Amino acid sequence: MKEYTPSYVGSVTKYVFVESPKTTPHDLAIWAYEISEGVMIKETCFGLQVTGSPEEVDRMITAIRDMDNNHIFVKDRGFPPGDPRRCRANLGGARPGYYGHEFEISLIRYISHGLDVIEKFTEEELIEAGTMHTEVERIENRLDVHLLEEMIKSEES
Repeated sequence: MKEYTPSYVGSVTKYVFVESPKTTPHDLAIWAYEISEGVMIKETCFGLQVTGSPEEVDRMITAIRDMDNNHIFVKDRGFPPGDPRRCRANLGGARPGYYGHEFEISLIRYISHGLDVIEKFTEEELIEAGTMHTEVERIENRLDVHLLEEMIKSEES
């Protein structure tokens, strides 16, 4: 078997998903190109795919998320662009991960809505309404580690 040599040693690739009534993937791409400083950018139907040094990618993503924070989400990509082990040019058809993206994009609108709602209230109002717990309640309601281990063991048998 031929040894794999990565094309972009020392780089990271991240997906930037957008599900917003006021920001489109094209808006993200325009802003990303303006501030990219050497980061490779690919506009996709769901947002962007960005590749570059970890510091530059993080800097750019922080700036991009400021456009519409509750509606822009980021996740790591496991393989760099063009990687022959996963590239659709080598495999034929859509890359397997894109089916997962379709599912994820259908869920993030609910997360965005929740973030928008939470943003309208203070922490005290959320605690009073019963939609948020105090730190003491969070600690008291934690699942005991030993009970979790027993649950896992019972599932395995």
